[in-house]
Amino acid sequence: MLPSLSNRWQLRQLMTASSLILLVACAEKPTAADAVPLVPAKPATPALMTPVKPAAEPEADAFIPPTQSFEQWRDGFRQQALQAGVSPALFDRAFAGIEPDMSVVKADRSQPEFARPVWEYLEGAMSPVRVRKGQALLAQHADILGRIEQRYGVDRQVLVAVWGMESSFGQFQGDKSVIRSLATLAYEGRRPDFAHSQLLAALQILQNGDIEPERMLGSWAGAMGQTQFIPTTYNTHAVDFDGDGRRDIWNSAADALASTAHYLQSSGWQPGQSWGFEVALPPTFDFAKADGTVRMSVSEWQRLGVTLPAGARMPAGVENLSATLLLPAGYRGPAFLVLDNFRAILKYNNSSSYAMGVSLLGERFNGSGYIYGQWPRDDLPLSRSERIELQTLLTSNNYDAGNPDGIIGANTRKAIRSAQQSLGWPADGYPTHKLLESLRNR
Repeated sequence: MLPSLSNRWQLRQLMTASSLILLVACAEKPTAADAVPLVPAKPATPALMTPVKPAAEPEADAFIPPTQSFEQWRDGFRQQALQAGVSPALFDRAFAGIEPDMSVVKADRSQPEFARPVWEYLEGAMSPVRVRKGQALLAQHADILGRIEQRYGVDRQVLVAVWGMESSFGQFQGDKSVIRSLATLAYEGRRPDFAHSQLLAALQILQNGDIEPERMLGSWAGAMGQTQFIPTTYNTHAVDFDGDGRRDIWNSAADALASTAHYLQSSGWQPGQSWGFEVALPPTFDFAKADGTVRMSVSEWQRLGVTLPAGARMPAGVENLSATLLLPAGYRGPAFLVLDNFRAILKYNNSSSYAMGVSLLGERFNGSGYIYGQWPRDDLPLSRSERIELQTLLTSNNYDAGNPDGIIGANTRKAIRSAQQSLGWPADGYPTHKLLESLRNR
């Protein structure tokens, strides 16, 4: 006799748990650089899902098996969906043949050991092929982009940069059933509340007739379309810009780009303003000011000795704007003053590397976007295991780094600064092998 679906699911879960160590060890380097949020991470629904793991997530092996079969969960969820206004016929069509997707579970639970250095990430983001393609699309869609720019006030170069970063201009949108992926995530128990809300939102999208269930495809995490919206963000910000009666971010570049502009506008985008610019710091600079909580006007930063690299020009009208100092590779690498539009991009994806990629790629379309400073290419990022070890050693040496989860958040950066200050080093809060070795030898 064949085992029941519930038993097969439990067997699969055991196989997943037993192979998790191999998955982590063999995982490819991520497509995004290790996320170092500019501001302390807060629990929030992201705009899209180039997934950035929040600090509160459990370790990958903290698995709680489902207490019911998938069929039992689906039947219970069906009642909730119907109460939320989803028609029985639509629900049954969307869930026809749906079973848990183990590849989604694996992707959700694996945590890559290594991260690409920020300079490698940016080089990939601004590859010559991507720049040429973006320039061609700016010309091809000039009329549409002009109308989007007029309606939402978001620069066309930034919109095309997001388009390129998220799906290679619509070429790679994901080929997984969004309903199946989200149903798997809602059932398997690690983040059920988030997946539950996204699944309901996805069914509402189907209910509205914007896309057929069979064509609602996306990433393993449920991100959809040419600019990778999750369903709740789609429901609040997707627009029908081409006027065909459907908000089609899968097949309509106009709808996808306008929806992105709508989201950035609502995230605080300031029309006509720069995202930021590269700066040079004086030798005696207090690097502890390179913190997301420290904001001053550009003029105030200048009074502290912050200048421009030789040959660089400051964007017009920024002197009185609120700026934060960003050191994406620590004090040895390039420095940037970032403004409100950079923070708006962070609301789209809370990774400073991603926001830099979008910002610089948008400038590269116009022939600029080059970095003057030199990257510390001899200083590769710590692996996840090394970051956990660093956090553990910091705490054991009375620098409270919080939970050793491998995520360099506000608490860890504060602890790193304290350790750096005690050693007489520049207190930039950046994790390095040098600091790890120093703590190992104490």
